[in-house]
Amino acid sequence: MPIEIITADITRLAVDAVVNAANPTLLGGGGVDGAIHRAAGPGLLEACRQLPESSPGIRCPVGEARMTGGFALPARYVIHTVGPVWHGGDRGEPALLSSCYRQSLQLAAAHGLRTVAFPAISCGIYGYPPERAAPVALAALRETLQEHTDMRVQLCCFDTRMAAIWRHALNPA
Repeated sequence: MPIEIITADITRLAVDAVVNAANPTLLGGGGVDGAIHRAAGPGLLEACRQLPESSPGIRCPVGEARMTGGFALPARYVIHTVGPVWHGGDRGEPALLSSCYRQSLQLAAAHGLRTVAFPAISCGIYGYPPERAAPVALAALRETLQEHTDMRVQLCCFDTRMAAIWRHALNPA
């Protein structure tokens, strides 16, 4: 199956690219973003600073993706995407979250990458309920993977509770 749910530390995965649930500045933050920046080392921050701003202070708007090297990570690349903050679901959050997954995979495919690990984008401090995020993300991944049949995706969950939510969404009973 091209989509696998795992419980692991995303910063330790030897894949072509890990996806960073970033903030629009791409200059580091908390959660997955902070962990990836710490593990990758200072080269990642410098590479992010070199990315052009689309507007003052914004290097990656919500729903889009950018790519840098992986530096000290086992992954060769980091794909940075900015998920939506959850406001109840009526401010376009599902479409923006879907775009994060689609654009990240399309960017990986454009660079010939075959293995990509994703965190649960927006499910941390951005407050997107994982039970709502998982079906949106999986639908976007399945649709995009139809165009890129040689790619493999790992959905990397930080604990067994989160992994159970994503497994249920992947294989509903």
